[in-house]
Amino acid sequence: MPQAQNDAMVSADAENGVCVSVRDVSFHYEDASENALTDISLDIKSGEFVAVLGHNGSGKSTLAKLINALYLPSDGSVFVCGIDTKNEDKLWDIRRNAGMVFQNPDNQLVANIVEDDVAFGLENIAVPNPEMEGRITEALSAVNMLAFRKYSPNMLSGGQKQRVAIAGILAMKPRIIVMDESTAMLDPSGRAEVLKTAQHLNKAEGITVIWITHFMEEAATADRVIVINDSKAVMSGTPREVFSQVDVLRSMRLDVPPMTQLCQLLSKGGMDIPTDLLTVSEVFDYLGKIKPEKASDVEDTPDYPAPQGEAMVELKALSHIYAKNTPYEAVALSDIDLSIWQGEFIGLIGHTGSGKSTLIQHLNGLEDPTSGEVLFRGENINDKSADKRALRRKVGLVFQYPENQLFEETVSKDIAFGPKNLGLSPDEIKERVEYAAKMVGLNLSELGERSPFELSGGQMRRVAIAGVIAMKPELLILDEPIAGLDPQGRDDITDMLENLHKEGGITILMVSHNMDDIARISTRLIVMNTGKLVMSGTPRTVFSHCDELKAIGLNVPHAAQLARLLRNIDWQIPADIYDLDTLSKHILSAWGGDRQ
Repeated sequence: MPQAQNDAMVSADAENGVCVSVRDVSFHYEDASENALTDISLDIKSGEFVAVLGHNGSGKSTLAKLINALYLPSDGSVFVCGIDTKNEDKLWDIRRNAGMVFQNPDNQLVANIVEDDVAFGLENIAVPNPEMEGRITEALSAVNMLAFRKYSPNMLSGGQKQRVAIAGILAMKPRIIVMDESTAMLDPSGRAEVLKTAQHLNKAEGITVIWITHFMEEAATADRVIVINDSKAVMSGTPREVFSQVDVLRSMRLDVPPMTQLCQLLSKGGMDIPTDLLTVSEVFDYLGKIKPEKASDVEDTPDYPAPQGEAMVELKALSHIYAKNTPYEAVALSDIDLSIWQGEFIGLIGHTGSGKSTLIQHLNGLEDPTSGEVLFRGENINDKSADKRALRRKVGLVFQYPENQLFEETVSKDIAFGPKNLGLSPDEIKERVEYAAKMVGLNLSELGERSPFELSGGQMRRVAIAGVIAMKPELLILDEPIAGLDPQGRDDITDMLENLHKEGGITILMVSHNMDDIARISTRLIVMNTGKLVMSGTPRTVFSHCDELKAIGLNVPHAAQLARLLRNIDWQIPADIYDLDTLSKHILSAWGGDRQ
């Protein structure tokens, strides 16, 4: 584009208050067969809070890196605060104006002390020490972390770490903050902390926020939503405008906020209710104007029966202390008693740092207790005579971001790696690979000879899980297997796990921060807080303790929140509802279906 035309566009953008302008941009990775972004044009105005949605691989993160000048467009131009990102002489100006916060806070923090971490960027741009001190104080105050100035980041929760990462960007005095799935790894309390911080900076400080997320309820709080699909910008509008197009969004592997889903169900049931309501409070306000005719007469599905017989796994007074008898001593687990029975699907929930990951690493002997016992089928797995290799064939563990466990040339070879190490015959290995692929829904005739690294994020996770399934474990443990996936990817994985449980007969323990999904698929929930087991029961039982869960940094499914509020007025429906389908049936029953 000629310089004169560029200058004219930049001038026009400035007059219209545009701070980010993307013009006919395409981007192509060197080793990719297709564009990551194709002919994208969009403007973001100063002071906007813009949510960006799209399925895994749609191009959202590529767009974010183009705005921060980490990448340069293959074609077209990106202007940030009037500066062309291709202008190498202005690189630091661009990054001062457009700060970026990534998904995992642990990958962003570089220093041993919080204030040193905030100072890192300032040192890189040679801010004088007296000014630096003031900027650190101001930035930490803005994210409500000043009291933690002298702390080590290792002592902070996930939400606190993410706020420190934001402070490091704020100290640079940016006009724009790009949040690239910055809440994906956080518990509900941490997610709320970070979103509230971003909203405050946007409203009180006038900072433009570009919020990339897979959580539809987060996007519902934005001024505007932009949807990226298969490398192209395909939708832009207010949250209400975008989320009213339910079928279109679902065709792009996306979804709508839970309360919008509920309104759809109620509308299909005959209730004259707007189908573009977004939040619990909006739906509650609307239903509060309707007088129900009667008490609901819907019979709820009975709870999963209590397990019987001898437990598969028993934890007895289990405690674990990291760095015991040193200045860094930390109690991760404290006096835990827990039994797991064959055939259960257990959801393990708790705030970041509550001890969930430490607990599951004791179940297959990756960690040894400081005190207490772990029994599998009645045998202490930490006895010197215990065969931990044999144990790990029976207790499979899939780590967070399981795609990081992949390493083989092809999908089939990756799934076969474990069985091959067992010394099985080629026929037995082939049978196990086919069994595992079938159980996780992978078509080996299409994907078996492909590199696992060419697959989508959801498919890569299926391959990693299949590699564990091929060992034919009795207990399958998964640590946040749906974190970072788009809505369709999350549904695919949870449906697959349900099938493994019901059809494959595998006992499953799954760690998750997603309350709606964990409620839908679990037969029992275990709740942890500060290293202790504080609650255990069916989802219906656990999620009826709304206040207690919120007090320890968790939340309850959106259906449970609304049911509780409706119980406080004239709606005679049960208080222990936790899924949208059941709630919609109770509301329609109490409302009376003959009123049109």
